[in-house]
Order: sequence, then structure tokens, then C-alpha cells
Amino acid sequence: MESSVMPDSIRPQRLQPGIGFGSGPSGTLRSSLRPGVTVPIAPLLPSPASLAASSGPPPPLPPLQLHSLYGGIGAGLGATGHCNPGNPAVLKEAVEAVVRSFAKHTQGYGRVNVVEALQEFWQMKLTRGADLRNGALVVYEMVPSSSAPYVCYVSLPGGSCFGSFQFCPTKAEARRSAAKIALMNSVFNEHPSRRITDDFIEKSVSEALASFNGNREEADNPNTGIGAFRFMLESNKGKSMLEFQELMTVFQLLHWNGSLKAMRERQCSRQEVLAHYSHRALDDDMRTQMAADWVNREQSVASTISHEVASTERELEDARLAGRELRFYKEKKDILMLAVGQLNAANTATLPSH
Repeated sequence: MESSVMPDSIRPQRLQPGIGFGSGPSGTLRSSLRPGVTVPIAPLLPSPASLAASSGPPPPLPPLQLHSLYGGIGAGLGATGHCNPGNPAVLKEAVEAVVRSFAKHTQGYGRVNVVEALQEFWQMKLTRGADLRNGALVVYEMVPSSSAPYVCYVSLPGGSCFGSFQFCPTKAEARRSAAKIALMNSVFNEHPSRRITDDFIEKSVSEALASFNGNREEADNPNTGIGAFRFMLESNKGKSMLEFQELMTVFQLLHWNGSLKAMRERQCSRQEVLAHYSHRALDDDMRTQMAADWVNREQSVASTISHEVASTERELEDARLAGRELRFYKEKKDILMLAVGQLNAANTATLPSH
């Protein structure tokens, strides 16, 4: 549908991340979608599911769909073949090498305090003019535990998230482990090869065409998966891989939640969705709407949320130990926990009073 003929009062509803709005002014999508039933969803980025019909649930999305665009350790090392993130020993060696190099170039001697170094790195970026809307603060989050191994997550100012990737016998060690992997990715992200350039776009689109047997016409059509991928890259020219990954997390969550399919049923074009969500940050309102969708699924099919939580926790654990960027998995879990809270509050409110 062309946006020029769409009333402004309708467009915001059609582009909501939740699946509760109808495809028309008076319809409701929930009644036709059957909450709790997983449906095939055409991903926004090129993938086999977007280029061929699928009769079952879509596979979980990787951080990004092309090898050259994988977030986290993959963006820093995997694409160039220097490190296998699935090998803990190699990953540890790579992280330590980057930390030592950073210490040498910033302090010149001694052992670097990685927690302080990571904060100083982002503070330096801010003072040099980096566009950090929420400041340069690095935020740590310990997973509650009364015994080892301890796990810690660290969120960078732009939103990227990393976690401790080693066995950590103390909380302090878990904090340092998370800071190490985040510092390594932060440093790698500054390399010119991590910027989205014209050459990078052409190479990435060519890889997509080759991987999914596409043709050049698809790359020039924003209504195809590969065309949408090209549109996203060109819209983010000059940004780094971590910045691009932060943006893509929103679309990954919309795909996972079923929102992209819902928007398509409301007859939103792929380009319209891209344009709208490319400029919208992931916020509490979006999380709350997605959580409400999972509450409806749970009310339709019992244990839907618990099964999804178990699956998400396995994904999060595997990605953390591999040194990958974690925000997509972390946000999924947070949204599901928010849904559990909404369910508990609803159940409490309906309990009979004595």
C-alpha cells in the first residue's frame, strides 16, 4: 500500500510491533491469528524462508544473515578467519591478545584493568564526538547465583550486549570476563573494515544473491528480501558493524514475535516497515506490546512461555560461551519474563478475596 493514500491515523496502528490490531479499522488480528500458534514468518533479511515457501515455524535467526555481517566475535574475527568462536581456547587467546595490545598502546606497561579500560574506551569515543544518545556509561548485570560459576552481562552505550565467556569462580572474575570480550569487540569495531561502505554493500549483496540463488533484479527491488537487505545497508552507510547489529536487533525481535507477519497482513509494505523501524529504538513500550502477545499465546496454549524460555536460555548460553553479541537473546528472555510478570499480575487480580 502506498503511504501517500494511507490516513495518518491508520499508519501508526498498522506499524505497531504487537499483533493485536486488525487489518482493517474494525477487525482484530488476534481473532484470525489464533494466539499461541506458531506461524511461518517471512524474515526481513534474506534467508531461505523469505525466498521459498515454508510450512512450519521459521528457524531462529542468527545475529545477521550473512557471514560477513555476523555480530560480536564473528564481526571481529570470524569473517576474516583468524578465530573460531566455537573454540574456547582460541577465543580466550584472541581476547587476551587484544587486551594486551590495548594495554600496550594506552598505558605502555603493566596489566590492564579491563573494567576501567572498557569504560575509558567509550568515554574517549564520546569526547571525540561519537553519537551516544544515552552517554558513555557501560552497564554490568550479574546473574543471581549463590555459587560458582558466576555469569555477568555487560551492555555497551549503543545497546550491544556481551557476557562472561569463561568459567568464573568469583563475581569479580565474571565481570572481568564480560569486560574483556566487550573490549575486544569495541576495539575491532573501530577498524575501517567494520564500516559499511559502497564496496562492502556490493560484496554483501553479491554474497546474498549467491547464497540464495537470487538474481540482480531482486537486489534492486526493495520489496524482495535481498532488496530490503540492500536498502538497510545503504540506509546505514558509514555505520559500524555493532551499530548495524543494534538496529537489526529490533527487526530480529519483530520477526521472532510474529509482528512482521502481522504487519504484512495489515498490508504494510516491507519498505514501509523498514523505514519506520529504522528510526525507532527498542523501548519499554515495544517490549510491553510483545510481552502481551506472549501472554495471549499462553492463555491459548498452556506452557507456551515456559517452552520458549527454555529454548531462549539455551540459545543465550550457547551464544555467551561462544563470545557472540547477545542482545537479541537477552531481549527475548527479558520480554518473556515481562510476560510472566503480566500473567502473574492478572492471576493475582482474579483471585477471590477472603
